[in-house]
This record gives sequence, C-alpha cells and structure tokens, in this order.
Amino acid sequence: MLAGVMLLWFVLATASVLFVAIDIRTTPESPVMKWGFVLVSAFIGVVGAFLYVLGCREPLPGTHERYVAAQWRQTLGSTMHCAAGDGVGILAGAVLASVFGVAGLGEILLEYGLGFGFGWLVFQALFMRDMAGGSYGRSLADTFIPELLSMNLLMAGMAPTMMILRALIGGPAGPAMPAFWFVMSIALLVGFAFAYPMNWWLVGNHLKHGMMTARPKSAPPAAKMPAHAGHAMHGAGPERDAMRHAGMPGAMPSRPPVPVMAALSFVAFGVGLAVALLASHTLSRA
Repeated sequence: MLAGVMLLWFVLATASVLFVAIDIRTTPESPVMKWGFVLVSAFIGVVGAFLYVLGCREPLPGTHERYVAAQWRQTLGSTMHCAAGDGVGILAGAVLASVFGVAGLGEILLEYGLGFGFGWLVFQALFMRDMAGGSYGRSLADTFIPELLSMNLLMAGMAPTMMILRALIGGPAGPAMPAFWFVMSIALLVGFAFAYPMNWWLVGNHLKHGMMTARPKSAPPAAKMPAHAGHAMHGAGPERDAMRHAGMPGAMPSRPPVPVMAALSFVAFGVGLAVALLASHTLSRA
C-alpha cells in the first residue's frame, strides 16, 4: 500500500515539475521566484504545481500585477521563496546526516543550519540584493530576521513530521531509498503550512517580499492596478534599475512587534523539536 502511494506521489511530482518548468517561462514573474516554484514543485509534488496555478500563473495577459496583489497570494510567494531556499539546505543536511550516521538532535541541527544558511545567504540575501540597492551586506542585514522567523516555523512543522513518519514507516531510510524522499517531501509540505502564518505577518509588516511582476520594456501596459499591488519589476535592463517597491496591503504595522514574534517563533520551534526528539527516541528503540 505504502509503495503504491509513494509511486503515485513521485509520478505526480515529476509531471508537476515538468508542467511548472515549462509553463512558468511565460509567466511575468521574477527569475528567482520562477526557480522557487520549480524547486517547491520538486519538493512537494502536485501541491506545488497547484499553488503555482492558484497563486502566480497569470490568468489573462496583462493581469499579473492585479492578480498577485491579494495578500494571501503575496504571502504564498513569500512562503514559497522560504521553502525553496531553505528546502535545498535542509535536504542536503538530511542526506549528509544519513551518510555520516547523524541522528536525532544532531540531524535536526544540521538541517536547520544548512537550511537557514542557504536560504538566508543565497536565496534571500544574494538573489534579492537588488531590493537592497545592489548591496549584499545590506541585503544580509535586511533579510536576517525575516528568514530566521520563517525558518523557525518551517522547522517547527517539518522536524516532528519527519521523525514521526520515520517511526511509523519503521526506520530511517537512506537517500537511495524512495521512502527517504517521500518522508522529506511530506515533512516539507507540513513545514510550508506552518510557515505560512508567520509569512503573512512578515509580508503585512513589509519585512518580506511576496509575488513580483517582471515584464520587458516592450511588453504591453499591464491592466490598471491599485498602488498596493505588491512588488513589480519592469524593463529588460539590469533588474536593480527596474525594480520598485509598490507597497503592500496595510499601511500600519501589525501587532505584536518583532521581538514578540521572534520569541513565539522560537517557542514553536522548541515545541516541534521536543516532539521530533521524542519520535526519534521511539525510532531508536524500535
């Protein structure tokens, strides 16, 4: 039964990645977000493709700006960007932990460190440095707290799911086994769901970007849109010269403030870590 479920999952995941990789080429989205949707579709299969169609794919020519302006779509883009970047590091950590026999707390910390490092240093600060005027140092400073809070919630959902599924399946499986990737896919899917509310708060407080729109200079004018429709990039020249911040829904910052949300994110991660370690202990005794 489980083998059949995994086979169906991987078949749908393959089809989803192919669909998104081909279709997104004509979607007026920024390159980093395009790559993000392809990666997320590889990570969480058909769910990733569904989120792309529902949240990013332009329904009619010239309507992308207005389509992605809704805060839930902006938040979807923010969460997707987080899961794509962090997911690469997390999966690398899971593979290394399996190869070198690292388990329990050590594995989770390795995955957290690599996930946060790649997500922050590369997918956030490096790829989005144009939004900080082209300065990588400024981009590092601007993205540290948002990436930390989002990562905490992602791991709060992912770590216990990973350990519980391994316990239910009956033991850890190495990267050469389909069960290894199936468990990591489901864990990333749960982590995505956990990170979404935090990203809603981050986007609403202008601490993270959401969906964007990138059009060449020769493109026809987009449909008229409200001024709060998110981020847009227009022009085929250097992106740093073409990118502009058009604002996000909600003029006033939300409450609670950043320190409170940071504390709540660490509490959530701590609870998830405790559940994960309990499941890992059960697995080691099985």
